[in-house]
Amino acid sequence: MSFNKVILVGNVGKDPEIRRFENNSKASFSLATSETYTPKGGDRVTQTEWHNIVAWRRLADLAENYIRKGSQILVEGKLRYRSYDDREGIKRYVVEVEADVIQLLGRKPDSQGQQSSGGQNSQGNSGGSFNQPSQSGDDISDDLTTRDPADDLPF
Repeated sequence: MSFNKVILVGNVGKDPEIRRFENNSKASFSLATSETYTPKGGDRVTQTEWHNIVAWRRLADLAENYIRKGSQILVEGKLRYRSYDDREGIKRYVVEVEADVIQLLGRKPDSQGQQSSGGQNSQGNSGGSFNQPSQSGDDISDDLTTRDPADDLPF
């Protein structure tokens, strides 16, 4: 048995770029993940990795409406590899994470897109969790639902 699953928690590097097609939409943005460690006898080191995230359909709408540069999010998805020829005819290779689930973390942004920092608000400090609807033609009325973490247990 094999599967392709990626789980990332990080900060969005730029506002999502939205592209609209006839019956679809796509959001693309970068996500930074960091880890900090101290090598033996050395100074503390922080290593940051950048990931290209792609979201389709309702997740693209979520990204357009709620995700901004600096937002902390969780992304679950699959690694996708593709290549293309650029304008000069040079073959370019791209690795992307195709999102199946996006969960907003941290505080809800205020009206200017900044993270709220003070006081209590009625929303609390938890974000929303959104799933990509299945592509089997199922009714999409439940495509923006809260996930049950127990559904992700591999056993």
